[in-house]
Amino acid sequence: MKDALYTIARILLGATFVAFGLNDFVPFIPNPPSIPQYAGTFFGTMVQSHFSYFVFGVQLVAGVLLVINRFVPLALVLLAAVIANILAFHITMWPATIFPMPLIVTALWFVVAWRYRARLNPLLQPA
Repeated sequence: MKDALYTIARILLGATFVAFGLNDFVPFIPNPPSIPQYAGTFFGTMVQSHFSYFVFGVQLVAGVLLVINRFVPLALVLLAAVIANILAFHITMWPATIFPMPLIVTALWFVVAWRYRARLNPLLQPA
């Protein structure tokens, strides 16, 4: 049962980030009908400065790594930073959308990371 939960969480997390990462390069997910002013300004600046290519590129690469089950600890570290920023964005600029996607993605990340906690633990040790 634990292996099945891990595998499902890993594939769902990876597929989510493949889809959203790919969407920046080949748009196929429709934009929301309305977005708060600060959130729109923030995202618009990311797009105009091309910073979004970096962010969504990281999402795409990490998502693919999770789906193919290669370098999973690296993908988790990359996505930890992305998820932290996603949560910060939704908490500060668009709190009405904190549920379901950002919280579900965070929960999936923890389910997958739990299996690699021994490998990730050194990241929490002082230098």
